[in-house]
Parts: sequence; C-alpha cells; structure tokens
Amino acid sequence: MPDHISLAVNRTRDGLNVKNGLLWEIKKLYKEEYAVAQEAVQMINERCKVELGEDEAGFIAFHFVNAELNSGMNAITKITRFIKDVLNIASYQLNMVIDEESLSAFRFITHLKFFAQRIFSQEITENVEDTFLYEVVKERYSKAFEITQKIKAHISKEYSYHISDMEATYLTVHIQRLLERKN
Repeated sequence: MPDHISLAVNRTRDGLNVKNGLLWEIKKLYKEEYAVAQEAVQMINERCKVELGEDEAGFIAFHFVNAELNSGMNAITKITRFIKDVLNIASYQLNMVIDEESLSAFRFITHLKFFAQRIFSQEITENVEDTFLYEVVKERYSKAFEITQKIKAHISKEYSYHISDMEATYLTVHIQRLLERKN
C-alpha cells in the first residue's frame, strides 16, 4: 500500500486523476473499509498537501479488503462483481431494494464475500452434507429457496461452480432473513 499511496500522490501532483470504475460497489459493499480509507485519504491530503478524492479512497479500501481476504486485486474485483450480481438477483426476485444498512444484509454480504473467495480461490470445502437440514429449509422457506435456485443457476452458468446443498441451505437462510424484513 505505501507504493500505491506514493504513486497516487505523485499522480495527483502531476494533475492525473484515475477514475475508480468500481467506486459505487466499493462504497456499498465495503462500507467499513471505505470509511477507514476516507480517513486515510484525509490524513494523506493534510500531510502531503494534495487533494486525493473519493476514487482514491475506493482504491485504498480495495487494499484493505485485499488484506482482509488475503486475495489479489484481480480476485477482489471478481469478488465485488460476484456480490453485486448475487445481490441484484436477490433484490429483483424479492422485488425490493435490499437495505444494506440492515443486519440481515450485512450478514448476507459478509457470507457472499467469503463464499466468492472460496469460488475464486478454487478452495475445496469439505463435502459434509446435512440432507435433513437442507430438506427442512427447502420446505419451510420455499420462496427463499426458489431464489437460491436462481442464484445457483447463475453461479453455475457464469462461474462453472456447483453449489453444494449445504451452501444452498446457508444462502436460503440469509435470503429468508431479507424476506422477513420485507414483510
């Protein structure tokens, strides 16, 4: 990160501004990291007598996420797009705007971050299936389960990744919590 900050300061002094194409997603999906990055930008601006803006705060937040998830920047970009896609599917299927300030949304997004990381790092998870729990959740939360099946189809098509029944169970429970907030 020190190299990045040095480069950003030098670019700004040279009048070069780089736009962050994922700024909106970063602000929405990585709120805590973005808030800390804004404070960092303010400190950098004061100490270096420059004006780094919100785009740069987004880049710095990406570095924080990278450190948190121990992934490369390319992987973080993929993870961010993955989360955005899944949230869009859930939002559309729920016919609601997901309140990203809610605890249910925070938990869902956090789950999606680590789920996406497992997909993109090709981490093999233990294949321990609890068919009883899967069947109970499938029956009890049928609407949420339907939405999970749409997400599952999207992930299979776009990422060639098979979601286990246990992962589908977790997704269904998170979607059910969002559905309960709607009602």
